[in-house]
Amino acid sequence: MARKPTRSNARKTKGAASGARGRNARPAPARGPRRPFRPLRLAGFILLRSTTILIVGIMVAVLATSFMNPPTNWYMASESRRLGGVDHQWVPIESVAPVMVRSAVAAEDANFCLHWGFDVEAIRQAMEGGSARGGSTISQQVVKNVFLWHGRNWARKVLEAAITPAVEAVWSKRRILEVYLNVAEFDEGVFGIEAAARHYFGVGPERLTAQQAARLAAILPSPKTRSAAQPSAFVRQRAASIQDGAALIRADGRASCFED
Repeated sequence: MARKPTRSNARKTKGAASGARGRNARPAPARGPRRPFRPLRLAGFILLRSTTILIVGIMVAVLATSFMNPPTNWYMASESRRLGGVDHQWVPIESVAPVMVRSAVAAEDANFCLHWGFDVEAIRQAMEGGSARGGSTISQQVVKNVFLWHGRNWARKVLEAAITPAVEAVWSKRRILEVYLNVAEFDEGVFGIEAAARHYFGVGPERLTAQQAARLAAILPSPKTRSAAQPSAFVRQRAASIQDGAALIRADGRASCFED
């Protein structure tokens, strides 16, 4: 007759089995040293992620505004807060007198149809002559007015240089001019050619004459100190030059990229 294992023997057997398992068990892997905290790596990661988000956001904005009209911009919004409102109404380029479009190009960027966003020759001449405008093209001014902020600093200049080729690649030249004429400042609180034509001459932009268009273009670099309705001698002289320039770019083909 087999003996039943006593409780004491059972505990011994269980302990022996547990000891055997303990002897045969693999030792726990030793933990390696913790990786040191590297702030430069973290900063680089954050910078890379932020740059990627910024580039994607800019490209989305450029694509969207190729067919959607930007309702406002940073400068217009700040002026609206300062003045309690601004005069601005969007108008399609088809409703603007062609002579006004040519006058703006003649005044601000005569080689508009010949470059891809940067007029290298104009930049060189501006650097040699110490021009305050720096040879900015209409495309660069559109980028500044629509996507960026006013002011002279390297951050804005770098972004402007990066976004301008994208705008030139996605938008048509005619679209660039349409946006330019609708966001340009023509007087304190007066933005866009629709508001400017009625503010100075009491007519719609489609009825502007060559002289009126030239005067409006002449005040663009400094709209708060010049007047198209009561032009100074300098503005009159400048407007006469612009009027001749508008006729010239039409005759020599430099208006071909934006005129039907």
